Amino acid sequence: MLRRGLFGDRWTYVLLFVLMTAGFWWLEQQGTEDPYPSPAGAERTDFPREYLPGFSGGELVSHDHYLLSYSEPYEQAAWVAYTLKREHLTTDDRERPFFVEDPKVATRSAHWRNYKASGYDRGHLCPAGDRRFSEAAYNQTFYTSNISPQHPEFNAGVWNELEKQVRRWAREYGQVHVVTGGVLEPGLPRIGEEGVAVPRYFYKVVFRGGGSRVRALGFLIPNEPSGAAPESFLAPLDRLESLTGIDFFAPLPEPVQEALESRVEARHWKF
Repeated sequence: MLRRGLFGDRWTYVLLFVLMTAGFWWLEQQGTEDPYPSPAGAERTDFPREYLPGFSGGELVSHDHYLLSYSEPYEQAAWVAYTLKREHLTTDDRERPFFVEDPKVATRSAHWRNYKASGYDRGHLCPAGDRRFSEAAYNQTFYTSNISPQHPEFNAGVWNELEKQVRRWAREYGQVHVVTGGVLEPGLPRIGEEGVAVPRYFYKVVFRGGGSRVRALGFLIPNEPSGAAPESFLAPLDRLESLTGIDFFAPLPEPVQEALESRVEARHWKF
């Protein structure tokens, strides 16, 4: 009886080991599969690669309708870049999906639960409202690599107003390009088990055209409630570069960069 009992226990342990191994494999597969894939042959929205920000501190991740540089130490994107075209501006009603970890980030983007009961919104960087033209494009804005902790009144207030202004410019000029994110710096407060950094400021760079005829505006807005209009927060691009360590127009000749980045040229934009 003793020998049969030991033999039976051994096979029980073997079976448990096999089941646990299979379970871990299944969980790993769930973590790497894309929950929001684009249909085969779907069109992409390309951001002009020659204007990708220069930044050495993150992992470059490319999705079908935006790109980002994920900064693991801060558990969010240092920048998100996307193009918004006039034809993207639809009012299609979309069912709001779940926030999910980004399957393309090698270290996995921070889990949405970090934001739970933190007092901060899961603030989009590439807005879901700019990607209503397709279900996949809309859903892909809910990867957690595309969010950052934002004060609720900031997110629903001045930040939302700036996003609406960008849509008006896309309608007016045909298309615009956007680079945006939080200002990531040492000493920021953190939320959640993974320590997601809470930016004190958010920036947005909006530009159109190309070559020596690039027109660009920069915004720097505190992550706090404000009743001021977005244009109250215009900032020279060289100040944004100094704060973020990001080079926004590296491919342009130095004289063009200096003229573009040293002053605010709001006269080229309709508010």
